[in-house]
Amino acid sequence: MALPRIDQIGEWNPQLFREIKGRLVPRNILIATAVSLVSQLLLLMNFSSQLPVPNESATAISNRYCTGTAPPYSPPICLADGFKGFVINWSLWWKDVFFGLSIMGIFALLVVGTYMLIADLAKEERRGTLNFLRLTPQSSPSILMGKMLGVPMLLYFVGFLALPLHLIAGLSGGISLSLILGYYGVLGTSCLFFYTLALLLGLVGKGLGGFQAWLGSGVVLMFLFAMTTMLMSSGSYATHSPFDWLFLFNPEVVLPYLMGSYSLDASTTENYRSSLQQLTYFSMPVGSSIGSIGGLMVLNFGLWTYWIWQAVKRCFHNPSATLLGKQQSYWLTACFEAVILGFAVNPEVTEWTSYNRGAFSNFQVLLVFNLLLFLGLIAALSPQRQGMQDWMRYRHQQRSVHKRGVLLDLVWGERSPALVAVALNLAIASSILLPWILFWPNSELKIPALWGLLVSSSLTILYAAVAQFMLLMKTPKRAVWAATSVGGLIVVPPIIFTFLSMTPMDNPGVWLFSAFPWASLETTTGITVFLAVIGQSLAFTLLSLQFTRQLQKIGESDLKALLSGRSSVEFR
Repeated sequence: MALPRIDQIGEWNPQLFREIKGRLVPRNILIATAVSLVSQLLLLMNFSSQLPVPNESATAISNRYCTGTAPPYSPPICLADGFKGFVINWSLWWKDVFFGLSIMGIFALLVVGTYMLIADLAKEERRGTLNFLRLTPQSSPSILMGKMLGVPMLLYFVGFLALPLHLIAGLSGGISLSLILGYYGVLGTSCLFFYTLALLLGLVGKGLGGFQAWLGSGVVLMFLFAMTTMLMSSGSYATHSPFDWLFLFNPEVVLPYLMGSYSLDASTTENYRSSLQQLTYFSMPVGSSIGSIGGLMVLNFGLWTYWIWQAVKRCFHNPSATLLGKQQSYWLTACFEAVILGFAVNPEVTEWTSYNRGAFSNFQVLLVFNLLLFLGLIAALSPQRQGMQDWMRYRHQQRSVHKRGVLLDLVWGERSPALVAVALNLAIASSILLPWILFWPNSELKIPALWGLLVSSSLTILYAAVAQFMLLMKTPKRAVWAATSVGGLIVVPPIIFTFLSMTPMDNPGVWLFSAFPWASLETTTGITVFLAVIGQSLAFTLLSLQFTRQLQKIGESDLKALLSGRSSVEFR
């Protein structure tokens, strides 16, 4: 006997069945239907109100949707149609409807969907049912996929009801069905990326109470709002710098390609598509067509969804484990540097800017992105106190450690401290950036760039030592202490230097001890860089020695500590 369709879903994914059964109730369906239909009606009424209305005045009427001649920086003049109305450019009107509906859909799917997923995991954590899900015989991918498909189910239903109007608007505006389907593909992969990121934030942000849902969705909202503001204005935003990478996380980027010469601002003739056509990746014009930009966006979403998914699986299966394994971090760093470098190798060159100047500016931006990357790696690789204690106490009993030695276990081990792994990640990043710097045509800025690579690496390993040292604290808030300490080292020095009017131009030496040493590289000297690196290395050495001493103490067995005449020393 054939099972009903809903029971077939339960056989395929019990978690999805659980979510559907709890959410698709008649009351919720009616509310979702009303929200979708009312939103579409309001959108149509808004654009209908923008159509030109005949009046008795002799003054010529101008309107965006008219078909007459267009004076400079003004909408076209309206032409009478002989029926007491005007000839309307319906194709443009339907394109506006398509664009407005697309923007609404992107904001709803990404912002509201992110909020729903994070809030659902927070609720599961409060009720204690998340641990129950971990103990079920389902695999973690099955549970997590059930969450991603089931939690925003009502949101999907709202979008499904808006799909007919969206297709009608696009086809009536002269957009081919293949381009619309391509846009749906980009939007789908963007949802997969943001929803996977939402799962990760929901799993690691349990200490924030219910605030993590507002925080995660708020960040997505601000990002989309900034990108939409750029999309609705005129000008060129392809900067030929690593910042161009951020375009690949915005599904709105493909919309101008669908609509051709198009601008929401009726007083301008510039369009966003022409600026995006300047986008290059390793000197390849990826912005020249919708196929290349859309394909690159799908690959970018897919790559980073994969890495976030690895962290989500580890965190869901074992909440006390690090988010990434050390071997995974090496591949992640290599992927990140290869991706971000592609947007930096072809800098913008003008009559005031040489290639070296543009490349050095891009290198400074790369250092900022690398700082963010390594802050994330420090958080993802640093084990908690209990993990380091178990590793220190029982490592001599582990066959893998005995077989490959302590040094190799620091490189590959799961519970070993992260300092060696962070140093290796820095070496990987530097080895990818170094050839690019050495191949700059002239040597005037090569030396400052090499200094920047050295100083930023020594600062990063110092931040890692501070974070790992703070994670040995006995207090349950040690993660907060570690984040606060590293954040203070990054934020406080520039604030103090600015307050004391110590600019990078006048006092370059002190800025080498901030998180932004690249600001003073062009005005500093080799001896100043040498002294700064020596000072940072000395601080790192002292922290490492103290860290090793404390690690040895907490690794002592209770019996050994008792026989030695003291209780097991706890670092506070």
